Amino acid sequence: CLEIRVSTNRDIMSLSDSDSHITSQEEGEERPHTPPCPKLCNVPTVVVMVGLPARGKTYIARKLTRYLNWIGYKTKVFNLGEYRRKIYGATKPPSFYHPDNKEAVASRLKCCALALDDMTQFLKEENGDVAVFDATNTTRARRKMIYDHCDKNCHKVFFIESCLEDSKIEMQNITEVKVGCPDYKNMNADEAIKDFKARIDNYRLAYQPLDTTHDRNLSFIKIMNVGEQYLINKVEGYVQSKSVYYLMNMNIIPRTIYLVRHGETEYNLENRIGGDPQLSARGMNQFAKKLAEFMNAEKIPELKIWTSQLRRTAQTAECITDVVDNVLTEKWKALNEIDAGICDELTYTEIKEKFPDEYKARSENKFFYRYPRGESYEDLVNRLEPVIMELERKHDILVICHQGVMRCLLAYYLDQERTELPWLEIPLHTVFKLSPTAYGCKEDKITFGVDAVSTHHIPSLEIRENSQN
Repeated sequence: CLEIRVSTNRDIMSLSDSDSHITSQEEGEERPHTPPCPKLCNVPTVVVMVGLPARGKTYIARKLTRYLNWIGYKTKVFNLGEYRRKIYGATKPPSFYHPDNKEAVASRLKCCALALDDMTQFLKEENGDVAVFDATNTTRARRKMIYDHCDKNCHKVFFIESCLEDSKIEMQNITEVKVGCPDYKNMNADEAIKDFKARIDNYRLAYQPLDTTHDRNLSFIKIMNVGEQYLINKVEGYVQSKSVYYLMNMNIIPRTIYLVRHGETEYNLENRIGGDPQLSARGMNQFAKKLAEFMNAEKIPELKIWTSQLRRTAQTAECITDVVDNVLTEKWKALNEIDAGICDELTYTEIKEKFPDEYKARSENKFFYRYPRGESYEDLVNRLEPVIMELERKHDILVICHQGVMRCLLAYYLDQERTELPWLEIPLHTVFKLSPTAYGCKEDKITFGVDAVSTHHIPSLEIRENSQN
């Protein structure tokens, strides 16, 4: 059952005028005069994570950061645990997280202040768009401190709380954290789980969840049981709306995504780009058959395959459907290769001879360059956003696509910089097996010993050097 409850900001007083708990003055005390923050349409946003440990906060924070960077918002995570480990070391007993341990509370507060200062520097001096403050932030006092800091610096604030009542999912998350968290790097598994559970119990003693009574003037989303229910309150602005859209499609269940280019084509042999060619004899008779054998050996029930609408991906998929049972194939126009416009079906040598200015311009700024009557990599990322959303909702899936498309998809999963995205090397006849985890994405490359031509084009060194200066 999916339940969504939404509260808008209509008829709600501004935060500074309300009598909510977040106001810094006592009742009857006059609020000091401060000049209001300018109401800009492009105000930096701070996303504040909320929740007990083992609720998937870091996973959510990193995935949201990756998504926002991918669509063009300069975003960075500020993880409080990293500050704590750097200053006080990784190994701390559960008592360090007890709310009555005043010395430890002061230490954690110091880490919080340092992270907030770094966050503000990123947004103000490094032209950041979004900062994600990844910590438990389980008390109203801590959230008020963060809010006041952001309000003082004219940052919008959006809270994301992850709540969990399912004990099985909690235990799964605890095991995941135990494996990946630096705090338990050298600890016995059973001891790590016992220690982490005690840490959670101490945090729970002071936990004050977000709610629509105390926090009615805050912008937030509560995610219950990894997406069974959502409570959305007072969402404001494009960044918050895009974040909610992404979070409501996000899948944190373990799964595997297989990305692969079509088999080698006749155009690949001629070094031509674009078009709608057929597979070469090697691409069809060797690689496509090897890929089918590999996917059959993976034993994925009801395998789903996505292809583009171009012939070469469909031919590659046909070999799999002949071997693997219960396969569902879908063709996506969004997965078609980048549109090369007037350069379609030309070789790079022909492009350089016929359109030297275009060749030079693309080599110097490949991500933003748009082929005349065609697309840029920036256009391709925008086109692929619905694909990413659907991939987030799916379980195990195979995507058969093209070089440019795979660059964009891999840049999302592997958190690559936009400027490096167009230069990622995506060889033919290679499967990229991706397994998202709490602290990143595991990547395995599988080859089958089937040769193929290289399609990784690098322009002249002089042009590349000029583009980097």
